[in-house]
Amino acid sequence: MTDTANTDTANTDIETGLDPNRWRALLVIAIASLMVVLDASIVNIALPSAQKALHISNANRQWVVTAYSLAFGSLLLLGGRIADFVGRKKIFIIGLLGFAGASALGGIASTQALLFGARALQGAFGALLAPAALSLINVTFTVPKERARAFGVYGAISGGGAAIGLILGGTLTEYANWRWCLGVNVPIALVAVVLAIPFIHESKAEGNRSYDVPGAITATLGLVSLVYGFSQAATKGWLKPGTYEFFILAAILLTAFILIQTQVKNPLLPLRVLAERNRGGSYLASLLVGTGLFAMFLFLSIYMQGFLHYSSLKSGFAFLPFSMGVIAFAGVASQLLPKTGPRPLMVIGLICGAIGLLLLSQITPTSSYTTHILPAMIVISSGMALFWIPSASTGLHNSGLHDAGVASAMINTSQQIGGSLGAALLNTVAISSATAFAKTHTSLGKMNQVYAQVHGFAIAFRIGAGFLVAAAIIAFLLINIGKDSLVESEMGGAI
Repeated sequence: MTDTANTDTANTDIETGLDPNRWRALLVIAIASLMVVLDASIVNIALPSAQKALHISNANRQWVVTAYSLAFGSLLLLGGRIADFVGRKKIFIIGLLGFAGASALGGIASTQALLFGARALQGAFGALLAPAALSLINVTFTVPKERARAFGVYGAISGGGAAIGLILGGTLTEYANWRWCLGVNVPIALVAVVLAIPFIHESKAEGNRSYDVPGAITATLGLVSLVYGFSQAATKGWLKPGTYEFFILAAILLTAFILIQTQVKNPLLPLRVLAERNRGGSYLASLLVGTGLFAMFLFLSIYMQGFLHYSSLKSGFAFLPFSMGVIAFAGVASQLLPKTGPRPLMVIGLICGAIGLLLLSQITPTSSYTTHILPAMIVISSGMALFWIPSASTGLHNSGLHDAGVASAMINTSQQIGGSLGAALLNTVAISSATAFAKTHTSLGKMNQVYAQVHGFAIAFRIGAGFLVAAAIIAFLLINIGKDSLVESEMGGAI
């Protein structure tokens, strides 16, 4: 009976022009997407162990996070174009194989330079994989109701994958080795490749297929130069030779990128996408949120394992309230968005996030998880859910079919680039603040360095809160979509 029912369903799909393997294809895409989401949170838990094993300095530890997010964010727009033009299935498989290879390289890395390079390679292949996965969902599911369900599955993976990564990262680091936090991607990717070959159909975009390679090069090198300048400032100082030259170079390259976007026929980032105030405001706010928030995970992971003496596994569980808070309040935000419009939710969420970071800035070497960290996590996670849900809608506002792909990619791009800049900048702030504190508090004796490092974290949290307040001001001034306009925009997009 079951075989007969499956055959009848397949025949019906063929008759209606639907892909009979579309739900199997969604399973493959879900596996690949879960791997990419896992990778972000799993590495944060493994970082303290990796730093110790490879003798990574405090100034350079942020590159484990930054190398990935910088490559991923700066190449995401180009990756989407390549997937559309070369073939989404082909690039999806290449992305999987490349991600697996880069993960294996990171897992066997014997030096910090090799680990940083492997993380950058992961980011580059992730920039091929992620937009290809989204595009495949879009072209595979042509019935609006089924497409909504498919994107719902994708969204659930994005929300829950981080929580799984925290537990998996803690388990692997605790009972195996931090290297398995990277190595685990290899079997996942290979299984996805084997399933992708029969279940996913190829598709390509038609029309102009030119690439904005100069734009991609200048944007990537400009951002790398900026981040490297922040890293150098941690050890040499902000205005010393070997630091300020990189800031100058970054300014030149990023200016060149903007000029290129106004001249080339098929720009990587059409400036018209940024010109609409709601979209531009959403991207800028997301950039500032990434800058202020992403380093929180880096510092808290070090604090829990280094100062609270949590195991890797316990640290993973300690982060769970953040993921659970985001998931819970995402549902609240989805219900409120049609009633309030995006601006109130975004502003309130960003203020909550800033308050949570200010609460974290009160930590000391003897602080308790339940009294100092847990309440702050809950406040931040609720605020970020209230921000992320409406910011996704405003980031696509009136983008039209022609720019929908670029506008969608810009939401992720702005967060990833903000995260890479924030990790580098706030790590530098933490180290500089710790050094200054240690020089003026020699009376603490043996506890001087301990208190100095936690003081550096606290100052970084305060600076992060400032970025979130700036994002709230941007949202308040630039986001002006009413609830009626939002509904009309979404209906127009659906049509």
